[in-house]
Formats: sequence, C-alpha cells, structure tokens
Amino acid sequence: MEAFIVEGGYRLEGSLRVDSAKNAVLPLMAASVLTPEEVTLTDVPDIADRHSMAEILSILGAKVTPTGRGLTISSGGLHNWEMPDRLSKRIRSSIFLLGPILSRFRRATVTYPGGCEIGLRPIDLHLNGLKCLGVRIHEEGGLIHCDGTRMHAGEIHFDYPSVGATENVMMAAALLPGETVIHNAAREPEIVDLQQMMNRMGAKVRGAGGQTICVEGVKALHGVTWKPMPDRIVAGTLLAAAAITGGEIELTDAPVSDMVAVNAKLREMGCVLHEEPHRLTLTAPRRLTAFAQLQTQPHPGFPTDMQVQMLALLCASEGTGVVVENVFENRFTHAGDLNRMGAHILCSGRTAVVRGVETLYGARVTARDLRGGAALVLAGLRAQGVTQVDRADLIDRGYDHLEKQLCALGGKVTRIEA
Repeated sequence: MEAFIVEGGYRLEGSLRVDSAKNAVLPLMAASVLTPEEVTLTDVPDIADRHSMAEILSILGAKVTPTGRGLTISSGGLHNWEMPDRLSKRIRSSIFLLGPILSRFRRATVTYPGGCEIGLRPIDLHLNGLKCLGVRIHEEGGLIHCDGTRMHAGEIHFDYPSVGATENVMMAAALLPGETVIHNAAREPEIVDLQQMMNRMGAKVRGAGGQTICVEGVKALHGVTWKPMPDRIVAGTLLAAAAITGGEIELTDAPVSDMVAVNAKLREMGCVLHEEPHRLTLTAPRRLTAFAQLQTQPHPGFPTDMQVQMLALLCASEGTGVVVENVFENRFTHAGDLNRMGAHILCSGRTAVVRGVETLYGARVTARDLRGGAALVLAGLRAQGVTQVDRADLIDRGYDHLEKQLCALGGKVTRIEA
C-alpha cells in the first residue's frame, strides 16, 4: 500500500492546466457502449477509476486502446451483459453501464456498486427510472437481473436529482422509439457534457443543465472523438491547496463558469480571485478568515465533493465556521484525523463546527475516501513537520498523480510504500 509524505510550510505558487473531469469521463466511457463504432476520448486523466472502467469494458468484450493522453473504445465485439462482481464493487461508476448495456442487449446483470464509503448512496433511483422504461428487475443471490425485452420510452420523475440516475436513464432511452422525459433531473455540468457527446454521436437529447431533459430515441448512434470537460473538483482542490498555504496560483483550461459556489467561499475567506474564460487566478492571504456557514446542495449549490477540502481550510483559518452536509450522511469521517493534527472540529450528525487554529501539526493519518484523502494532504501542506497520508490509492481514484501537481507548484509531496 502506498502513502503520501507531505512536508508542510511551503507556499504554493505557479501555473497548472486542469485535467478532464473524472465525473465526466466515466459516464462518457459508458456511453461508448451505445455504438459499435469507435469512440475516442482525448485528454483523459491517468486515474484509477478510468483503469477500472476500462477493465470492465474489456471483460464485456469491448476493445480499449490507450492513445497518448486519451483512449479509444470499440464496442463492436461486445458480447457480455454481466458486469464483473469484483470490479463493480471497486468503482461506483460501474452502475453507469447499466443503461447502455440494456440499450444494447435488452438485458443486464449487475451487482451493487462500490466506491468510497461516504454514505449509503442507494441505486433505487437508477432502478426506478429504468422501471419507468419498461425494464423488469429482480434480485437474486446479491445480483440485480434486468430484463429489458419490453423497454419503451417513458416519463420519469426523480424524488431526488441524482446525477448517476439521470445519466443512466438518458443513455438507456437514447435508442428507444418515442420520447422519454426526465423530470427533476440533476443539473450538474457533467450531464451537459454527456448530452453534447451523445448528440455528436447522433442522439437527440435536449434540456441538460435544466430540471427537465427530453430524449427522442433514434435507430442508431455512430462513433465520435470527444474531449471531456475540465474537472471542477480538481480545480477547486488546487485552489484550496494554494489558499491554505497563503499562495498564488493560476489555473488554465479551468471550468470557471461551473465554479461559482466554490469561488464565492474562497473570496469569503479572504482570497482574491480573477476570472477569465477558461483561466482563473487566486491570491491568498497569509491566514484565511473562516466563513460563517457552508451547506452542500445539488448543483448549482455548493458541491459535496468540495466540502471536506473546505473543512480542512477552516481548520487553519481565523474564526469559527459551520459546515452542513446535506447530500451524504457520512462525509465527516476525516474530522478525527484532522483533530489529530491539532484542529478543533466538533461533529454532530450532518453538521461540523470548526474553530480555526494558528498551527496544525504533522501526523500519520489515513485516507478513507477520495476527497477526504485529498483534504488530509491539504492540511499537511499547512502543518508544521511531516504528515503521512496512508491509502494513497483512494486519492488516485480521482487525481492524476496529485503529488506531482503539488510539487509543480512548489510543494514537498512524495509517494512511498507504506
């Protein structure tokens, strides 16, 4: 198992280009199943979840070929509709393949997906949406068997605007005759990116980014070359890294228009941000000022994937701030590790109260999920001494060699066998 060694006390400064978004790349890889022709994704980050998804596609019969910074997927030889149990439990985004496989084979067998332990994240919204399209579902022996022989266009209303369920139904409906309407759809920008690529493949999808999405089924889709959108969470994490060290950073290829909520909180903490199309600069004060309150919400509210990074910033800020987690019920698991580093965090249910301290101290801590692990690295950048963050593999799920990116900005972060 690998770990990150973080030497604190170095001010981050410099310029970096933002990678393509993990949360866009994975559903786009799943969408490649909708056509037997080649789909090429350019500028795909070297993250663990990408490799897990590629392995699942290969087992299903697709050919996945790395092409420099990108990859080409050919699903013409797809012959399997049963997703591998071991890999599905490793990566939650495996559930994105359910809709495309049903569209291709009219049947699918899946297990409950895995991923980070940040809450229950049930897939009932995915399954209920597919039932509205005529899919018959039954569970047996821990497997979910889906029969789509009677699939049809339909009308779906989600009780909660789930990103994954919205994308799954969009893909499942792409080749169904008639019009499918999705009400209370998630509005995240990654859904817009999926719509745009699908439409370039010949689909007829409209409304992404709003609360109602319409999918008019077509007979077939064709291949495409597509560059996924940049990663707003990676961009936010890098901004937070500069902010906690009192640094100055420039991000190019940044999804500026999708980062309004995060940028507003950084300004509230005393950072100066300058925004241009696809370019963002941040200059941080020597010590941040605590914001009064942060509440996570579905887009366009504050993203849950940036909550714990902002919690780390609060730990080293002047004043007291409150964080309320409204999306997942188990996203304060790293509070104990941050307290070991000298922070003062009091958690009760979905609320954390943080009293900022002047100094954090290096310690040996453990990543328990992707974003929480990144937050511990951020705290280590500010801390006196050396911090060891175990389970670097969890951080690798969504960051392309985070240690190299931070070192490029003047940080001291190395990877070791632990």
